Amino acid sequence: MFELKDVRYKAVLDIPTLVIQPGLITGLIGDSGSGKTTLLKLLCKLVSPTAGVIMLNGKSLAEINSVEHRQSVVMLSQKPHLFTGTIKDNLLKGLMYHKKTCSDDVLIQWLNTVNLNKPLSESINNLSGGEAQRLALARVFVLDAAIYLMDEPSSALDEKSELFLIETIVNFVKANQKTLIMVTHNQSIAKKYCDTVIEFTNGHVKEGRLDDQ
Repeated sequence: MFELKDVRYKAVLDIPTLVIQPGLITGLIGDSGSGKTTLLKLLCKLVSPTAGVIMLNGKSLAEINSVEHRQSVVMLSQKPHLFTGTIKDNLLKGLMYHKKTCSDDVLIQWLNTVNLNKPLSESINNLSGGEAQRLALARVFVLDAAIYLMDEPSSALDEKSELFLIETIVNFVKANQKTLIMVTHNQSIAKKYCDTVIEFTNGHVKEGRLDDQ
């Protein structure tokens, strides 16, 4: 699916070759500042490589319209932005950019999926950090994208809530035959849930199963 050839980004990343397969859960692990988040930004076209080529299904990302690309490749950042207003406003905002619509009943189902037991009319000002993270997750789920990029999606949660959220993400991805590329600081989560891992060390990468690292 994604194929990187001689990709560099400033002094942050240097990747001679890398292939990320479709339909799998790929974990990105490594020390802080080693290039994991930068790779997600490159794959989502939030930044462009200093050198090299990134291909998606055989086509260079440079040749793909950025707006159209982000309709099929959706990124959830570590500290996702919420828009002023209600929970419903935030769920619909993502749909608006993707030119999709959704009924209230379906929106509520997604809130239930991420265990956010709040009415659609609830102001985001009343949400805790963990609740805001779950709302952001529901917002990307409802988009029904082909590829999800997630940067520490459970970082704002305690251990119990973290496991629930990761299992929710994994179950969604597998049940709907999506592709997930996920940064995680937790090697036990990577080992349990990821089909393959990419380990980052000073901007260089190594592919494989975590058992083989």
